[in-house]
Amino acid sequence: QVQLVESGGGLVQPGGSLRLSCVGSGFTFSKFTMWWYRQVPEKEREWVALIGPDSGYKNYRDSVKGRFTISRDDAKNTTYLQMNNLQPEDTATYYCSAFIGGDKYWGQGTQVTASS
Repeated sequence: QVQLVESGGGLVQPGGSLRLSCVGSGFTFSKFTMWWYRQVPEKEREWVALIGPDSGYKNYRDSVKGRFTISRDDAKNTTYLQMNNLQPEDTATYYCSAFIGGDKYWGQGTQVTASS
């Protein structure tokens, strides 16, 4: 079955960096667009970044452009989100996701906190 497992979250001071990883299994990873989302309590989940197959297409929400970079390593079935200059408003649970066979799949999430 499809599984997505995120890791790499943590607590950093404002201005710090983290790299999130998401390992996919149960599907042909290289053929699918991978997404990163984030969510804070009592707010809707929002998309952060996406990367197409072969890294041919990338897009970011405006608030993270120039600070976050999405990438993928298909040999490792892994997508990454490099987050630099983290700010308190980036604090959230981050999820990776893929749309496969008509269904949206999610990982369990990893917590990112930017606070002094």
